[in-house]
Amino acid sequence: MEYFEPIFIVVAGIFAGFLNVVAGGGSLITLPLLIFLGLPPTIANGTNRIAILAQNSFAVAKFNKDGVSSYPYSIYLGLSALSGSVLGALLVVDLDEQLFKRILSIVMIGVAALLFFNSKAANLVKGEKMAFKNQLWGVISFFFIGIYGGFLHAGIGFIIILALTKLNGFSLVKTNSIKVTVALVYTIAAVAVFVYKDAISWKYALILATGNSLGGYLGSVFSVKKGDGWIKGILLVTIVALAIKLWFF
Repeated sequence: MEYFEPIFIVVAGIFAGFLNVVAGGGSLITLPLLIFLGLPPTIANGTNRIAILAQNSFAVAKFNKDGVSSYPYSIYLGLSALSGSVLGALLVVDLDEQLFKRILSIVMIGVAALLFFNSKAANLVKGEKMAFKNQLWGVISFFFIGIYGGFLHAGIGFIIILALTKLNGFSLVKTNSIKVTVALVYTIAAVAVFVYKDAISWKYALILATGNSLGGYLGSVFSVKKGDGWIKGILLVTIVALAIKLWFF
């Protein structure tokens, strides 16, 4: 590891952690970065989960301290996603490296399209909907969201935001608090699979986790503020550039 790499990784982690909490898509930065630094795609995928675990631990603690939560509904969603994430992680851990890079590239373009064409999630909110049927559809939906989370995770924040605002009409701040809680729960299961398969580079994981943790904390502090359009603009350009590089190189 070159001397500048730890600093670069920490800075990228701070940016990614912040993005993951206030909107989503941070792993679309860190996952390709780890691959570009020389980690095999599957190892990069597992390594990135340690940073996500640390980031969401800090974010959940901050949201709970500020009294922002939707307990016990968030736990129900988290447990549903957890069961799906085990399946997703098992599917991806032995996947062909070139196929994984192609899938990641396609997902990144898809998320870029979602960012470009979809209106802000906050504008979708029309009041909370917590009837039994809404909660039931939420639990069912999050099982499948968990499969994707265990498989790749990258860009899942946007999917969760859309699901929670469409199904339950939560405000952006409550949506973000639920999002990090759900991600924390299912990431524990995904990490267990990657550890079992010895698919984590702990050297890179701990460095990245330092940055993601700080970014996650900052994201939880600023998540209630508006004006994240500039962040999404930067993310959009970065996603397209990295997706092109992943596809062709």
